[in-house]
Amino acid sequence: QVQLVESGGGLVQAGGSLRLSCAASYRTLSSSAMGWFRQAPGNEREFVAAITWSGGLIYYGDSVKGRFTISRDNAKNTVHLQMNSLKPEDTAVYYCADGASSYSDYRDARAYSTWGQGTQVTVSS
Repeated sequence: QVQLVESGGGLVQAGGSLRLSCAASYRTLSSSAMGWFRQAPGNEREFVAAITWSGGLIYYGDSVKGRFTISRDNAKNTVHLQMNSLKPEDTAVYYCADGASSYSDYRDARAYSTWGQGTQVTVSS
């Protein structure tokens, strides 16, 4: 079965940067896109970014647009999330997600079938 492994989380001061990576063990024909979500304690899981495998279509959540950049490496079944100008409100567990179909809403966590274990991102003020 597909497994997702996230890496790159950690502690950073406000204004700093982190780069997250997510490697999938393999791709399936039904997987159209991979995405990043985040969840802070007591909050709902929030959409961060998504990218499609075929056309490279990119989607961002409003709160991260202009600061975060998602990219992919199809040969390595890997997606990256470059996070710049980090703010304390970016503090959360960040999850990589896979398995969204081509007709689904990539901004909806319910569209994804496979999730990574999560990596903690903490931004201090």
